[in-house]
Parts: sequence; structure tokens; C-alpha cells
Amino acid sequence: MADPSSYRPRPGEIPDTPGVYRFRDEHRRVIYVGKAKSLRQRLANYFQDLAHLHPRTRTMVTTAASVEWTVVSTEVEALQLEYSWIKEYDPRFNVKYRDDKSYPYLAVTMNEEFPRVQVMRGHKKKGVRYFGPYGHAWAIRDTVDLLLRVFPVRTCSTGVFKNAARTGRPCLLGYIGKCSAPCVGRITPDDHWDLADEFCDFMAGRTGTYLRRLERQMADAAEEMEYERAARLRDDIGALKKAMEKSAVVLADATDADLIAVAEDELEAAVQIFHVRGGRVRGQRGWVTDKVEEITTGALVEHALQQLYGEESGDAVPKEVLVPALPDPVEPVQQWLTERRGSGVSLRIPQRGDKKALMETVQRNAQQALVLHKTKRASDLTTRSRALEEIAEALDLDSAPLRIECYDISHLQGDDVVASMVVFEDGLARKSEYRRFQIKGFEGQDDVRSMHEVITRRFRRYLAEKEKTGEWADGESLTDGGQHADGAQHPGGGQHPGGEAGPGGQAAAPDDGEALTHGPALKDDDGRPKRFAYPPQLVVVDGGQPQVAAAQRALDELGIDDIAVCGLAKRLEEVWLPREDDPVVLPRTSEGLYLLQRVRDEAHRFAIAYQRTKRAKRFRAGPLDDVPGLGETRKQALIKHFGSVKRLRAATIDQICEVPGIGRKTAETVAVALAGATPAGPAVNTATGEIMDDDVGAPETTADAPGEPVSAGTPDERRGQER
Repeated sequence: MADPSSYRPRPGEIPDTPGVYRFRDEHRRVIYVGKAKSLRQRLANYFQDLAHLHPRTRTMVTTAASVEWTVVSTEVEALQLEYSWIKEYDPRFNVKYRDDKSYPYLAVTMNEEFPRVQVMRGHKKKGVRYFGPYGHAWAIRDTVDLLLRVFPVRTCSTGVFKNAARTGRPCLLGYIGKCSAPCVGRITPDDHWDLADEFCDFMAGRTGTYLRRLERQMADAAEEMEYERAARLRDDIGALKKAMEKSAVVLADATDADLIAVAEDELEAAVQIFHVRGGRVRGQRGWVTDKVEEITTGALVEHALQQLYGEESGDAVPKEVLVPALPDPVEPVQQWLTERRGSGVSLRIPQRGDKKALMETVQRNAQQALVLHKTKRASDLTTRSRALEEIAEALDLDSAPLRIECYDISHLQGDDVVASMVVFEDGLARKSEYRRFQIKGFEGQDDVRSMHEVITRRFRRYLAEKEKTGEWADGESLTDGGQHADGAQHPGGGQHPGGEAGPGGQAAAPDDGEALTHGPALKDDDGRPKRFAYPPQLVVVDGGQPQVAAAQRALDELGIDDIAVCGLAKRLEEVWLPREDDPVVLPRTSEGLYLLQRVRDEAHRFAIAYQRTKRAKRFRAGPLDDVPGLGETRKQALIKHFGSVKRLRAATIDQICEVPGIGRKTAETVAVALAGATPAGPAVNTATGEIMDDDVGAPETTADAPGEPVSAGTPDERRGQER
């Protein structure tokens, strides 16, 4: 632990202005982000006698090794920058609401010719009307199912819609009267759009008009003795009323408001939000957080507002936000909400009437959520703690392994050899730090040699990061620490130096493992989680004694002697240790063994998934993939124009130039590449053995219809060959 006085800024260095500050640990990770109206006064609170600090604040300042700040003009700017940095750095000592799901909305795609009603999650799209959020997708489907009797709007996917239009036969909903079947022309596009607009009006709370109209039509039908039609209208009215009962009116005057309640104790806090639109509760959501810092209810509300509206704008931010306590100061938060909405937002505490009564209901929900969470977590924390303690005892470790890394090798009969690295912290998977490797040191199947290569590459980068940040003990430069394999491909796209892809097209430092994180390339000393900067307390390998020996040999060669290594063999679930002839056998009921199995199985799953992805990509590769400067769009244009690679290969340069977007230089490059490529063999009908002509019914592999060789053996046999 660091002494806060060792990094305390000198008197007069801290400005007396609004700003945002960051505490960093010894690895340069940002561990806490805060904002202040006066940086000088706020930071002075952290550098007082440790005995006077809250225990969690004391832990934070002793974990930190430095502090830095950024000056801004106003408190609103400080609020915006604080939110951005918390999202970017994910600091461990900040309040983080564990809301790990995207809440579903009822969406109507009014931007399409034939609007569609569906469940949507994620970012909102222009031209789509949203209602919600809802706690569960099934609640949306129940509501829609009731309303389709009265508003038979299209709900099918684009593929189903086009297929019905092609065959001239509607889907089942069209036959039973729950879809107006615009796919087969039963209703015009304009009439269907009007029907969807009425559906939206009803969902927005304007229900009285439709009920009165249906009741009048039912009375007219009964008077004219059209009893069957009157009965259908009666059922429609019942369906609408039942749908309305699901969201009863709770606030008068068609109020749009969000109500936020907080239930807390010394360690945790639960937040519940009710979304009221048109006076009706349209959705509910909730979060739970650890109180890793000393924080007031008003500050918890402020963090909840940041989480709730940080990515929203326009009508997604309601006119009124009701809270149990106001942030201090409240003006910057209210101004920030107003800017996000584009018009005035009222942030206040309800004092009387229906709004206060509804707030009490939200508060009860928050209290129940906290009780339920504590009930579940007590068991979960106890189990995880016991598992880590059992592992430490079985492997004779000095302390419980809070960070565990597990490695696995995967291949298919020696092809596409890859490796995975998964990370568990405090017994929970930390997927943002998973990594994937391609084996580059040799060709063929050798799990032991592959394991040695992967461990070497991973911890060579760890030593390189230590040297870069000045943590290298002897002050020596690594003779081979900077020499590593070319960067692996990152899922985000772009190019690394040396021709490999990196996230988002940004230049990135060469890397030995493929990261799962998206966004800009990671840079040194910026506080974000680096790729290989943090060592585990325990390395687990999927395998027995040979794999464990290879991993230990790799660490010994790098001079690393403070990381424990073990292996978990699949057959008997034995735990192997380096330089030991006999395995450690944990009881079958051991929580420690169960945790090791989870870690090992997760590494195996992750490796298999990556290996299959690489194999599928290799099988889909075609002659156009090797043409330099030819992207996916122009490849598709070429195939669409000529119909197949065979016809494209037979075309002249002038004919290739006729394709939109293809210049003469590109056409010459394509012609040369296809001339040097080996033509694909003739297609064969596997049922009859007949060789099929390319022009008749079996076109050569194209970008639209990629071909994949058929492996020998049954599917089960092929799966059994995978490692």
C-alpha cells in the first residue's frame, strides 16, 4: 500500500477551479474519477489523517500511487467529462451500477413503407417510434398480441414478408386476422401506415377515442342485427381494455416522468426506476451497486442519472424526473439534463399527492430489490470465497488467487492452431480481458510446444509493459522483450503496423493476443486496462503434466518466479503441479475443483469458438480475396455483374471496367489475379454423381454463395477431432 503523502501535490499546485480528477495505482490504471466545484478543496479532503477517512476512501487513497486533474470552465462540463471518463476507464472505486442487460422497447418502424411492430434493444434509430422500456420482452409480446386484434399491423421479419409476397400467400397471422397482410395486397401501403399510426397513438395513451369508436360501431352492428360483427367488436373492446389494465393510469394529465428511488445500507445500494409515459407506467428497471466510496444519497442519484441519460437525447429524457434526494449542487445536473433533452427538465423531490404515493411504491420496490440481491449474493460470495481458499490451500499458495488466467490450445488435426486466454477475477469471468492467439512459431500439431509459445508471448509482453512503466527491477532493457510475433487481428478491423488489423482502423502497438475490446487502440499510460500489464496469481493450463511443465519452463526462461502454475487434466480432473510426479486430487464436491473446472471449460469454449471462426473464414476464401485494394463492396458488384467467378475470369479488361466503381487499373489487377488463380473444380451432384455445368445449376463459389469442403467422417467424428 502507498502512503498518500508520497504523492500528495505540493501546496499551491492544485487550482481553485472546477475540474475532474483521477487517482491512478502503481500500474497507472485509473482507479477513481471524481469531479469538484473546487479541485483544491475536494482533493485536500483525501490527504488528511487516514484515521479520519471512511474505510473505503482510506482503501482507495492507499491503493493509489498518483493523482492528476483536468480544469474545465463550468460544473456542467465537469459532469460531462466525469461521465465520459467513468465509461472509458471503468475505475474500480467508482459507483458502477451492474445493469448488464439492454432493456427491450416496443418499436414501430415508421420509417419503412410497411411499418413493423417488434421488440428492439440497443441504440435507437431515426424514424422508429419507441415505447418502454419494459422489464421483459414477453411483456411486450403479450401486449402486442392483444392489440393485434384491433390494430393488425405487420410483425413479420423482412425475409418472411418478401417470401409471402413472392408466393402470394400470407403467413398464419394473416389467415387468423391478426395481420392485415400488406404482403399480398390486402391493404394499401397508405392504409397500413395509418393503421400503424393509430397503434402508436393508442400506445402513447390516447385510448379513449378508439374505445368510444368501437363501442359506437358495436351498438350500430347490434341495431342492424349483425350479431357476429357486434361480437367481434365486443371482443376487440375487451382486448383493448385488457391491454390498458397492464398499464393502469397512475398520474393524471398524461404526465411524462421518470421516478427514481434508492435503497441503501453501509455496503450496497439498489436503484429502481419507473418510466411513466402518458400517465401510465410503461417500464421498470433496476440496478445494484457496491458502495466502494463514501457517498450520499444525492450523489447516488447523480450517478444514476448519468447512467440513465448519458447516452440519451430528445424525448428519451422526460420533462420531469422525480428523485428521493437532490444532487449537491443540483443546478449543473438539471442544466445537463436540459441540454440532453433540448428543452426544460424539472428535477425535484415529490412532496404530496399521486406523485409522492407513486414514489413510495418505487421506494418499496427498491427496498425489496436490495433484500433479494443481498440474499442471493451472500450465498454467492461465500461460495466463491471458499473456492478460492480451497485452491490456495491445495496448491500451497501464500494467498487466495484473486486473478486466475487459463490457457487452452485448439486445432483440427493440426490445422488452424490457436490458443485462448480467459481471466477470472474474484471467481467471476472478466470477459473484457480475454485474449486469443494464433500459433506462429511452427506448423503442425504439438500442444506442448504451442503452450510454451503462448505463455512465453503473454508474459514477455507483461515484462515489456513493466519495463515501459519503469517497474523493471534491475533497470535493464529486455533483450527479447520487445521482440514478439506480429500483431494478431482485433475484431474491430483496421490495420496494425506490419499489416495486421487493429480496432477501428487506428494504428495500434503490435500485440501477441487478439483482444475482445472494441474502440480506439489502447495506448500507454492512459489508465485503460492494458493488454498484458497485470500478472495473475495463478496460471491454469488445460492439460496434464507435459503442458504444465511447458508453461513452467516458459516462466523460468523469462525469470518469473512469483506466479503459480497448475494444470487440470480432463480425464480424471486431476490437478498437476510443476516438478511433481503425482497429481493433487481435490474432492469431487470441492468448490475449488468446481471453480477450476469452470475456468478450464470457459477457456476450452473460447478456443474452440475462435478455431471454428478461423476455419470457416479459410473455407470461405475465394480468388477475389487476394486481389489487393478490392473491398467487399466491389467484390459483390463484380459477382453480381458477371454472375460467377468463372464468367469473370473469362471477361476482358474492358468488360470488367463496365462494372460501376471499377477503374482500369483495378480491372487489370483483377484480371491478372484471376489468371494466376487455380480454377475451381466442377460442381458434383452428390446424390447422382452427375457433373453439373456452372451455367446451368451449380455456379462456382461466389461471394454470395461461399462453398465449404465436406470433411470426411460423420459430424460427431469431425467434432471429436477438434481440440
